[in-house]
Amino acid sequence: MVAVAASPVHGFSKALQPQIELVAGLGVAGDAHAGATVKHRSRVRVDPTAPNWRQVHLLAAELLDELAAAGHPVAPGDLGENILTHGLDLIALPVDARLVFPSGATLRITGLRNPCQQIEDFQAGLLGQVLVRRPDGSLNRRAGIMAVVETAGAVAPDDTVRVVLPDPPHRPLERV
Repeated sequence: MVAVAASPVHGFSKALQPQIELVAGLGVAGDAHAGATVKHRSRVRVDPTAPNWRQVHLLAAELLDELAAAGHPVAPGDLGENILTHGLDLIALPVDARLVFPSGATLRITGLRNPCQQIEDFQAGLLGQVLVRRPDGSLNRRAGIMAVVETAGAVAPDDTVRVVLPDPPHRPLERV
């Protein structure tokens, strides 16, 4: 783990915190996206009663390094992530993989973050770095993954995380 962040308001970036508290079935305590039903404004407009599969946003620090090398310096928390990891290929995890933290807090991976115009508004040219069209025409979504909180607990920047894979067959992540 590199950093944790939260924001009580629906902005784009989140403020770094010394630790965050994960609340079962809701998300990050005090974060605008916490809740049992959708909180992302675009999703609320479609169906405010839909389950919130996007309670916690995780991003790999290695992506920030790649973005900086491509001329897009981005600091921890800037892309709205709650948890910034290091050394974990988040995008390669399957649906329903679990991340277990030393406090006992557990996240269940639900899918890929769908990069949106807010990323481009934050920094011109950035959307094209995190949403890349493959030669076959499919999209490579690189802006992190989303999860729900199964077990409550605190998470801090120096925590380790243990990955627990679901029983096979594994389903690849899709946008949520």
